[in-house]
Amino acid sequence: MAYRNVHEVEVKHSGLNKYRVIRGSDRYVVEQKARAQRNQWADMWEKKQEAEAKKAEREKMAQEKEEKKMFALQQTEEAEEELKKIEETLLYTLSVDDKIDWENLKDKGEFDKPQPTSPTELNSPPRPNKNNEKFQPQLGLLDKIFPSMKEKKEKAMEEDYEKALSEWETEKNEAKEKNNENKTNYKKKLKEWEEGKVLFETSRDEKNEAIEKQKENYLNKKPTAIIDYCDMVLSNSVYPDEFPQEFDIDYNPETKIMIVDYSLPSPEDVPTLKEVKYIQSRNEFKDVHLSEAARKKLYDGLLYNMTLRSLHELFEADVIDALDAIVFNGWVNSVDKATGQAVNACILSVQASKEEFLEINLEQVNPKMCFKKLKGIGSSKLHSLSPVAPIIKIDREDPRFVSSYEVAGGIDESENIAAMDWQDFENLIRELFEKEFNQAGGEVKITRASKDGGVDAVAFDPDPLRGGKMVIQAKRYTNVVGVSAVRDLYGTVMNEGATKGILVSTADYGPDAYSFAKDKPLTLLNGNNLLHLLERHGHKAKIDLKEAKQELKEKEMDKK
Repeated sequence: MAYRNVHEVEVKHSGLNKYRVIRGSDRYVVEQKARAQRNQWADMWEKKQEAEAKKAEREKMAQEKEEKKMFALQQTEEAEEELKKIEETLLYTLSVDDKIDWENLKDKGEFDKPQPTSPTELNSPPRPNKNNEKFQPQLGLLDKIFPSMKEKKEKAMEEDYEKALSEWETEKNEAKEKNNENKTNYKKKLKEWEEGKVLFETSRDEKNEAIEKQKENYLNKKPTAIIDYCDMVLSNSVYPDEFPQEFDIDYNPETKIMIVDYSLPSPEDVPTLKEVKYIQSRNEFKDVHLSEAARKKLYDGLLYNMTLRSLHELFEADVIDALDAIVFNGWVNSVDKATGQAVNACILSVQASKEEFLEINLEQVNPKMCFKKLKGIGSSKLHSLSPVAPIIKIDREDPRFVSSYEVAGGIDESENIAAMDWQDFENLIRELFEKEFNQAGGEVKITRASKDGGVDAVAFDPDPLRGGKMVIQAKRYTNVVGVSAVRDLYGTVMNEGATKGILVSTADYGPDAYSFAKDKPLTLLNGNNLLHLLERHGHKAKIDLKEAKQELKEKEMDKK
């Protein structure tokens, strides 16, 4: 059919990949059809987009559900692994060599800061040569005829040379100054590097010497060194982070019996999760825990395992046969359900001789039956946390400790404590630190008078993070305290198995003393620090070293 006047419109939709040409004799009708076609395709495209979005959402949800299923499975595997580790607490240690590797404790590191390189010297530029062709005037016939022209050119060349010579002098001096500056900086950096290297190696060697000394003391069977060694053995034992892993050790060199007061985990510290489920219909996770009976069984088994494991670790590490027997007391911090108060009770205690224990095949034993065979005492249901009396208690009394007396209340601003009686001075220091540590529930005891500035007091700080045993030495000095006194303190700290050493003096310390104490568990308090400590606790005094020297000298003369 032919149209006299034909109208046409092209309609496209790139998303649907559609194309159409609409023709007709009436332009208005053609446009209406084109508009209808576009709307139809737009609806089709929107529905297609919605369908694809729903499909993508379904696929995403399906993927997320699969991921959540995998996550639940992973959590379950991790929970099962944790429970397995708890059940195999004893077996784990049988594959570990519990002896202390002294060499492994040493710092084998080298100073790793690169040595500064010598700077490359800047070369001075060559001196301008006056005979060089560029400084020679180019003379022509006219210059020979007219001398003034020749003279003018020669003067210009002379000026060029003088300018070049001046520039050369400037560059030469700048190069010289830069070389001197580079050399100065290099020497400074080299000195800093050498000092850093010496400081690093000195610190490393001192630490290694201390370890070697500690080893020597252990091999010589010094009681404090044996305690320190066994402390390291138990500290090396790996347990979950939630377990307290705190302990106190005592050793009797005469009977060769070691007593261990060990903080065991409470029931709340032990994991109970056994499975994680993904509930697809509710799109949520569900934790499945051990039953109450299974929890109690797991907890009791863990405590028997930890007891035997600790005995095994200590006996296996005893390479010098310092231990004939070990008494292990297991303590648990918990909350008394009847009172709601925190309690710390010994819930099991066992004594085992080394000879007897080493005959046990720990791979095959039933931990509870083994504990009973060793005549261990404890409730048949350890989870009840019923207290028992330890077979042997740690004696916290030190024969060096003596009674003390108050001094601080009797001093005032006129008292020169640098001239105080040495015994009064030691009691003053003990009194001050007792006030310091008593605020945190600590205890300070003074040792038997020695008149030599030795171990004058011992502080026991119960704080689980910064606490422990601290050795305090009092130095009523009128001269600068040298490094030897600080070295002696460090040796005492190591021999006592203390966590820190505090040296108090009426005088100040030399730079070598402060340098030695750096990076060590040592605190140096000088006269100013002592006066500040006195003032903080409501007491005033003075320190006059010159006056003290004279007063002490007169006292010595009176004695003669």
